[in-house]
Amino acid sequence: MTNPPSSVRTTARHRKARTVHPALRRVAVVAVTAPIAGTILFGTSAFAADKTADKTGGKPAATKLDPAEQKIAANLNTRVQDTRLGSTLSGVVIDAASDKAVWGHDATTALMPASNTKLGTATAALTVLGPGHRFTTRAVYGNGTLTLVGGGDRTLTSADLQAMAKTAVAGLKAAGLTSVKVQVDDSLFPEPTLATGWNDGYYPDSVAPVRALVVDGHQVTDTSLDAGQVFAGFLAQQGVTVTGDVTHGKASTGDVPVARHQSGTLSAIVEHMLKVSDNDIAETLLRMTAIGDGRRPTFEDGTAVVREVLRGYGVSLVNYQIHDGSGLSRANRIPARSIADILDVADDVRNAKTLRYIIDGLPVAGEAGSTLGPEWGRFDTADSQCAVGKVQAKTGTLTGAIALSGLTKAADGRWKIFSFIENNSTADPAATKDALDGLAATVNGCWA
Repeated sequence: MTNPPSSVRTTARHRKARTVHPALRRVAVVAVTAPIAGTILFGTSAFAADKTADKTGGKPAATKLDPAEQKIAANLNTRVQDTRLGSTLSGVVIDAASDKAVWGHDATTALMPASNTKLGTATAALTVLGPGHRFTTRAVYGNGTLTLVGGGDRTLTSADLQAMAKTAVAGLKAAGLTSVKVQVDDSLFPEPTLATGWNDGYYPDSVAPVRALVVDGHQVTDTSLDAGQVFAGFLAQQGVTVTGDVTHGKASTGDVPVARHQSGTLSAIVEHMLKVSDNDIAETLLRMTAIGDGRRPTFEDGTAVVREVLRGYGVSLVNYQIHDGSGLSRANRIPARSIADILDVADDVRNAKTLRYIIDGLPVAGEAGSTLGPEWGRFDTADSQCAVGKVQAKTGTLTGAIALSGLTKAADGRWKIFSFIENNSTADPAATKDALDGLAATVNGCWA
């Protein structure tokens, strides 16, 4: 299976510029319940527009489906009965340009969403911090101690620390210093705790304890000490003696800056997080988003900001419960309607400067190195193979929960947003994923 063309994402980026739903035009500005940095104008979700247009409090008026959409709805009604999907599924399909509801199945039923939770985390991070935001790691010197200060950069590499060490050593030697103690300061975040719905069996393979300092994405119990030891090794290689063990500490206000490294842009980090579904990046972003909104870097405050941002965009929060940023929590509950809502907001041309990176970051069916790559056995059945290169979607997998939510251009030439969340199937997870891939191929129309 070959890699799909990058044109899939490029085409997707412009699909809403052609048509804006009349109800959406009337909801160009949305009040936010509390100040969010850098957020003034929101393009709201399809469901928010529907609620605005419907003054009676009832359901929005039905809109006629075209023949391709009628086929999507009829086929999905049949195919969601697949025994591989079990009996608990929340699903929805909407037209991306008109916001017309094409199909729904228990769309407001809140289920365990697994990594589809990351879509909300990404939306909040990009909105509060901005796509161009960068995270800074610093090295400062004072009283014989060189302190490596974590700044929430989950993408810091050994090469970055090596460059910092080279700069620091040059400064130390210029000052006549040839030996130092080394400590790490990760006080930007509080001591790691388990989120509601986590257990300590997650550590460190599914997610590392969330700290503000890490190198090479190492999944170890103390990522900060680990990074400090790597840094100390580079100092020694360049002729500075490190005395004693690397320890935890806190930089003093009078310490002298000797080196720093800035991460890539948040937009690039978000795209990577979604592409490979990186739990550690998601949890770090949750904390940095809380800090960006003037709150504490905790699960509780981070998830509160996510909900607040989504509410500002008009995303339905009915039955929406989250306790982390990655989706590892087994206590999370999100309906397919809300996930489709988030994608609809990210796809809105009015939010393109801020949120288009979410669409860009969605894995493409058959894309090697992503969670929809052939190495994961995705889109490789007779029913779904036809959708390789034609579907962009965020995956989600926990024991007892599998999700797939994204976009595809249907047989009528119009982009459709879909979300499917399955819980409690007794089938082999690989078989359930095959069934969900088939549903996405159904929306595309290649599996007719």
